[in-house]
Amino acid sequence: MAKAIVAEAMARQAVSFVLGAATALTLVLLVQYRAPAEGLSYYAWTHGQNSGRRSSDEQYHHRNDTAHTGHHAPLVAVAGDDHHLHQADTTLKGAEEAEEFRGLAAAVSRAATDDRTVIITCVNQAWVAPGSLLDLFLESFRIGDGTARLLPHVLVVTMDPAAHARCLAVHRHCYQYAIPGINPGPGEWLDLVWSKLKLQRQILELGYGFLFTDVDVMWLRDPFKHVTAYADMTISSDNYFGDPENIDNLPNTGFFHMKPNRRTIAMTKLWHESRSSYPGLNEQPVFNAIKTRLVAELGVRLRYLDPEHMGGFCSHGKDLGKIVTMHANCCVGLSKKMRDLRGVLDDWRNYTMLPSWEKHRAKWTVPGACIK
Repeated sequence: MAKAIVAEAMARQAVSFVLGAATALTLVLLVQYRAPAEGLSYYAWTHGQNSGRRSSDEQYHHRNDTAHTGHHAPLVAVAGDDHHLHQADTTLKGAEEAEEFRGLAAAVSRAATDDRTVIITCVNQAWVAPGSLLDLFLESFRIGDGTARLLPHVLVVTMDPAAHARCLAVHRHCYQYAIPGINPGPGEWLDLVWSKLKLQRQILELGYGFLFTDVDVMWLRDPFKHVTAYADMTISSDNYFGDPENIDNLPNTGFFHMKPNRRTIAMTKLWHESRSSYPGLNEQPVFNAIKTRLVAELGVRLRYLDPEHMGGFCSHGKDLGKIVTMHANCCVGLSKKMRDLRGVLDDWRNYTMLPSWEKHRAKWTVPGACIK
């Protein structure tokens, strides 16, 4: 009898325990479950909860970390059935962009310095012919003061197969940029010019800084010594008023440095989008037109380089002891550029062979075809 009573009591306790556990579990599930916001697909809402907790800086670094493994369409919460259309559209754009820049991440990684900076220039078939601009450009690095060590960090972006083949014959790092829908040629010049900006933004999104240089810039000394940590963008100037932060200085987009951050990525995007507002113009006059807006709206820190150091045929210093680079700007025609750039390199060689007490007498050979 006693055993029956004990068994009955134990059975009641077991039933009570099971019922209590089931009730507790039900309450936990009810508390944790929250219905998706009305009008949003559940897929977009659940992923939005996870991504929404990241700060803007964390999101930026996450994009950089994933850039090397491929492009992923952003998960954006949109209303109703439109979500699936938006998802498909962004996926398609991401795939097209990935195809456009296939191999870029690896090429940049091989050429970059330890602090993730790469020097980039762009060339076409005419500029890489033997004895043409690319040969002079590379030669300037070899004979410059402290510039030979920078040559392994130059990535030459080629705009057509013939240019790429020639580049591979004379330089270590070459990347062929195959632009969808554009066949390199005189009629496509403006599209090619603007496409460089897309490539530059892609490099920033990969988490690399860059110094872009036109191939008709001769490197005689190390320009990185004139790039400040403060500036998001450091750019050469055709018309310089003495103050590196004077927004009215006239920029030259043939030579500039950019740091990788949210401001510069947003800036290159807005810059490229502004093309439609200035039809028929290349990227330089458009940048000059929107530079005040870039500083005011995006907070871009812009700094100009003194032509006394980063000179050009438009404006250059007379002291060869201070010159760092020389750009064949304000000069139309490949033959004229070649003639004067050869003169620049000859003047530099003569300068370097002078004894120290005679160097102050060195001068540029002017006038030339373009240089004054």
